[in-house]
Parts: sequence; C-alpha cells; structure tokens
Amino acid sequence: MEYEELTEKVIGCAYRVYNRMGYGFLESVYEKCMLIELRKAEISVESQKSIKVFYEGEVVGDFVADMVVDGTIIIELKSVKQLSRAHEVQLVNYLVATRLPVGLLLNFAEEKVEVKRKLKRLVG
Repeated sequence: MEYEELTEKVIGCAYRVYNRMGYGFLESVYEKCMLIELRKAEISVESQKSIKVFYEGEVVGDFVADMVVDGTIIIELKSVKQLSRAHEVQLVNYLVATRLPVGLLLNFAEEKVEVKRKLKRLVG
C-alpha cells in the first residue's frame, strides 16, 4: 500500500474516533480507540513501541512512540486545545530517530481532529 493511501486510511480512522468520542478524553483513551479502528480497517499497528536513539552508532536514549503503523508511519497522538511548534518538532525528531518515511501528528482537539503530516525527505 502506498504511503499516501495508508495515511489517508489512518486519518479516516482518526475522524471516525473523533465523530464517536468527541473532545476531552485523555490521549490514552484516543489511542485505544484508534487501535480498534485501525484493526477494523485491517491495518497493522504497534502501540507504545520502544524506539532507541543512536548517535555515532551508540544508543544515547530512547522514547516510546504512541503508534507505528505498518512499519512505515509513526503516529503521535495529542488531546490538547491547540498544537504547538514543539509537538511538530517532537514528531520530526521521531522520524529522524526511526528513519521511518512518514509521521502523523493527530490532535483530538476541541472542534476537530487536527492533522500534521511530516515526511522524512523533508527532514533531511
């Protein structure tokens, strides 16, 4: 499946979750809902995936990705009033660390689902 098609399916899942759940839940609730929707859509997903960060071939840290879809898309979930630049920078850093080609920042905001898409080729 092409990245664009897969990202559109993932975003569709986010809209279905938002339409059913609305605004105001913790990120963990949206994550569980997304897992259900992604699996219903027959999309392979890993939740709370541990990722090691390397520098000069040595592990210098790690982080936990909210979700990794089909081994190609990293998803960072938020449930905040408005996304900040720091949220986008975090996603870009995750792309650099994982070397995955696509990142999605999904915010279950007050009035709608906010979507920010980042591509590895834009990261460097």
